[in-house]
Amino acid sequence: MAVNIELRHLRYFIAVAEELHFGRAAERLNISQPPLSQQIQALEANINAQLLMRNNRNVSLTPAGQMFLQEAYQIIAQVDAAAIKAARMHQGELGEISIGFTSTAPFMRKITLSLRQFRESYPDVAIHMHQMNTKQQIAPLQTGRIDMGIMRNTSLPDNLEYQLLFRERFMLAVYDGHPLLAYANEGVNLEMLSDYPLVFFERDVGTALYDEIISLLANAGVTPVISQEAGEAMTILGLVAAGLGISIITESFTRMKLDGVQYLPLAQNPTYSEVWLVKHKNYNNGAAVDRLTHLLISNILDQNE
Repeated sequence: MAVNIELRHLRYFIAVAEELHFGRAAERLNISQPPLSQQIQALEANINAQLLMRNNRNVSLTPAGQMFLQEAYQIIAQVDAAAIKAARMHQGELGEISIGFTSTAPFMRKITLSLRQFRESYPDVAIHMHQMNTKQQIAPLQTGRIDMGIMRNTSLPDNLEYQLLFRERFMLAVYDGHPLLAYANEGVNLEMLSDYPLVFFERDVGTALYDEIISLLANAGVTPVISQEAGEAMTILGLVAAGLGISIITESFTRMKLDGVQYLPLAQNPTYSEVWLVKHKNYNNGAAVDRLTHLLISNILDQNE
């Protein structure tokens, strides 16, 4: 049986059922009594059931009316809840965010601070983090599988756009007792590295740091002697600690405190790696993504002042 019930019919019925008086219900609803009576009659005709017993003295619920009242409460509650959820999602207080991030992003203080603040401010927004190197983030950003990417500077397709978050200094990781520790104060010249084996990022991992560091060394006239390759930041530092070589890293690595590893500045200036926030140009990722983007940018601007 097809029925055509409007939400106002349910609200009218609930008012009469709670007041058990058409006059008081009409006053509560801010309408006149005759139209209210007509709407209740139309509702009963529509669902083919008598909901109210009426006489000159009182109004009471029929068994069907008692059951219908409980169902009406649930329907109104569900509609109200849906409206609240929709409003909160529109305002960025509810929803989901999927973020791609490089392996060093969790060690970037500006990033972790923003994520923690966002979580505290918007606990009902689910954040899904996906560790991917820079080049691995491109395809899921294009398809919408991730909403934003935190990555190193790289070549982007036309449908993606980036915003510079900050620049990180390149530094040197060496093991205890290494001769280059003598240059801890003035910094190490890149030309000095031609005499020492390097622990390096794997080329097939696709990390943008590989290309950046190779370019950095090439500009200094250094052909690196690569003794070991690894894909993860902690593995690289572990190999350095084991004395298998030294490594050029970015400043965020220095938050990883590992026995046997020390960090040295480079003398060249500027030697930086850029960290980008990348999103699709045409996708509407929603207000929650916009709120997190604004928080990231605001925090980074505040810390740069």
